[in-house]
Amino acid sequence: MPRPILATIHSSALRHNLERVRQAVPDAKLWAVIKANAYGHGIERAFDALRGADGFALLDLAEAERVRQLGWRGPILLIEGVFEARDLELCSRLGLWHVVHCDEQIDWLAAHKTQVGHRVFLKMNSGMNRLGFPPERYRSAWARLNALPQVDEISFISHFSDADGPRGVGHQLQVFHAATQDLPGERSLCNSAATLALAHDAQVRCDWVRPGIVLYGSSPDYPLHSDQDWGLQPAMTLSTRVIGVQQMRAGDTLGYGSIFTADAPMTVGVVACGYADGYPRSCSTGTPVLVDGQRTRVLGRISMDMLNVDLTSIDGAGVGSEVTLWGNASNGARLSIDEVAHAGGTLGYELMCAVAPRVPVVVD
Repeated sequence: MPRPILATIHSSALRHNLERVRQAVPDAKLWAVIKANAYGHGIERAFDALRGADGFALLDLAEAERVRQLGWRGPILLIEGVFEARDLELCSRLGLWHVVHCDEQIDWLAAHKTQVGHRVFLKMNSGMNRLGFPPERYRSAWARLNALPQVDEISFISHFSDADGPRGVGHQLQVFHAATQDLPGERSLCNSAATLALAHDAQVRCDWVRPGIVLYGSSPDYPLHSDQDWGLQPAMTLSTRVIGVQQMRAGDTLGYGSIFTADAPMTVGVVACGYADGYPRSCSTGTPVLVDGQRTRVLGRISMDMLNVDLTSIDGAGVGSEVTLWGNASNGARLSIDEVAHAGGTLGYELMCAVAPRVPVVVD
């Protein structure tokens, strides 16, 4: 039989989370962000559940081609724009909308030969200091684009750095709205955190929101709020089985580096999952896990193909017991991916995206 590890993608949860966003912003259009292969869930696996969105936002042309091949005829936005001039040919052929964040991208558009004008989103660096034109140069960039026959329509976009933190978005809102005042076109500002927490304010909500992580059931501001606080459902379950059992005595050590020492007799389950499957090596002793739907903890250091869990307090657990590393157990218990990530000093985003190709995936 195959090794028992399995990733399950829950279509009903994806639909639920999309509807949850709709409820938060009923009068805004919605980009479903499916970059990084739909945050590790798989574009093809997530597409049907997310096609109720108004458009799909992603990073590269190969992803855009996949979405068109799935039959999507609506808007697709390249959220980092094109990476070289010849990419514009495929944008024309596939009808892609794309972000413009630097002078070089405007230069490429000016030299591009096309019969159909492009829909572009002009990006402002309103304080994130990644991509985008600074506010003092934003209107001049707009004027250049507006003068090009290759450009059909210009929209405005920026990205919040602190929508999930105490600083908030006020400093960026002020800059963005001052620089775009009186310019015609649609606007997009909200990431997941802003969409759920702040989009009741029309100045934040604007015309398009761009939910990403919330579609996949992870809280954008954990641990301040959990997925359940936001009414989200996990879209991925990573599960496996116990494949061995060891009885440890007080003073025995466990695993590489002997970083865990038993202080009393205990039962340890050896589990078919390791860092080669995408489970973080940083998730050592104390990381929560479910065995037969009951909460327990990881013990010792994660190895390439295995990890250890504490079975001492779980009656009847042994070889073959179900292990839920995150997501939904068979008995209905749930373990948030955010809680697991937090224990490992990372984010749910990383865990989703890091599930290895060797892990089988099914859709329910």
